[in-house]
This record gives sequence, structure tokens and C-alpha cells, in this order.
Amino acid sequence: MAKLKVKKVRSAINRTARQKRTLESLGLRKMNQVVEHEDNSVIQGMIAKVQHLVSVEKA
Repeated sequence: MAKLKVKKVRSAINRTARQKRTLESLGLRKMNQVVEHEDNSVIQGMIAKVQHLVSVEKA
């Protein structure tokens, strides 16, 4: 299965608690942190909810 590299590019300050929890679920805590996830519908849904805070590229 394909992998995705997700990078946190914007701060979670002044964001809703739901968006902050979504970032934590993705494993993103610090700015410019990069994590790899399998490309599946669950991860795609989480990325869609915080797409304005992260950047995504295929690994």
C-alpha cells in the first residue's frame, strides 16, 4: 500500500479542540514534524479535516 508523508506547517493555536485532537491523532505535535502513514480512508479523512494546517506528499 502507498505511504503518505504528512508535515505540520501551521500552528494549532486558536484552532478548535477537535482539530488539535486530529493533529495529535496523526502524531503531529511540533512544527515541521513529519510522520508517515499508510494511505487509507481513515487517514485521508483526518487529513481533510486539517488540510489547512498540514502538507501531504506521497512517499
